[in-house]
Amino acid sequence: MPKKEIIKEVIHSTAHVRIGKSGISERVINEIKRQLDDEEVVKVKVLRSYLRVSGKRTKEIAREVAEKVNAIVADVRGHTFILVKKRK
Repeated sequence: MPKKEIIKEVIHSTAHVRIGKSGISERVINEIKRQLDDEEVVKVKVLRSYLRVSGKRTKEIAREVAEKVNAIVADVRGHTFILVKKRK
């Protein structure tokens, strides 16, 4: 299945990973990396509790996470973003 179709499918599904109060922890990063290896496209939801604590916006968090897991931010909507694995 082409990546565009996979992204469309993921947009309408539930989030694979949630970032909560603990924030962008090593555990969260490892889980996103694992999901990217398996699926190549991962949907991440940022819970309001972390947005409040961090004072950051979803786009900033998406960029930060993408950098740490070596992925591309494909889409940001509300408190949710989609990451796509970079090609080697």
